Amino acid sequence: MGFTGLARWINAPSTGLELIRENIMRNHHGQLRGRWFLSVKSYRSTLGSIPGLQVHSERSMCTLTMNENVFVLLEDPAAPTRADIVMSVQNSQATDGQVFPVPPHYRTTFLTLRPPGALEQVLHQLRARWIPVRQTAPGAQRSQGGQQLSVEGFVFAIGNDWLVRVGNVVLAGGAVKGMLLEAEYLPLPVLHSQTADGTSELLSNLLTSVLPNIREAKTVAVTISDSQWEEVLWDREEEERQLSQEKAESEENPDDIYAFGDEGLASEKKGDWIGVDRDRRSAFLIIGALKSEGIL
Repeated sequence: MGFTGLARWINAPSTGLELIRENIMRNHHGQLRGRWFLSVKSYRSTLGSIPGLQVHSERSMCTLTMNENVFVLLEDPAAPTRADIVMSVQNSQATDGQVFPVPPHYRTTFLTLRPPGALEQVLHQLRARWIPVRQTAPGAQRSQGGQQLSVEGFVFAIGNDWLVRVGNVVLAGGAVKGMLLEAEYLPLPVLHSQTADGTSELLSNLLTSVLPNIREAKTVAVTISDSQWEEVLWDREEEERQLSQEKAESEENPDDIYAFGDEGLASEKKGDWIGVDRDRRSAFLIIGALKSEGIL
């Protein structure tokens, strides 16, 4: 797996998928590798219905099933972000030294679960206060489990270096709401972009080239900055482990002649574009793009 870029063709025509397929196979000598299918579901909490409990705003949950993994995005508008807490702690240390309690959770929590369907079973068995939310076409019966939409399309290979995934965004009632395009550059598992929003000119050029030449086509790149992704990937247990390790190292004998002096250097992190980590980032971007348009 390699570095991946995502784009949204908002006003794609009903023939968009076939036009891209023809363009890739004729002009890029691409080969069809298989189907691309993603299932997206959306829920909201009903904590406000509990007698005596005051809730400022309900929480939302979106799930995206990709192969054998389910990626879950939980959002609590009333909770602070991790960046807010870090800034408050730094400001308090610079003033009166006030200690801020660590919240039970932050505004965004991003999980990876398996197998598919297990989350729904747990919610049902626990009678959890989550209900599915829109979106179904007028007159269509709401699908079970809160499924709102799917991404249905194809995976193409261009040479030995590129994989391109293209698919229609299909609502539960069958209506098509544009397309998603994803390009994966296999030789590079990591590519650090110099731009603030994390876009890559290499991937943008490839995605642009596979789009058919249609006037007034509305396409947008779907990106996330490194700081935003760091917020999403925050892991409480890992952070506590690192803090404990740093505290233990600081209490060791500073006169140790075998100390190398590299204890403060950042340790190597696992790649965002390898294995399930690549799928995590892709799933988060897809959910974010659909939520920003009000489709989820």
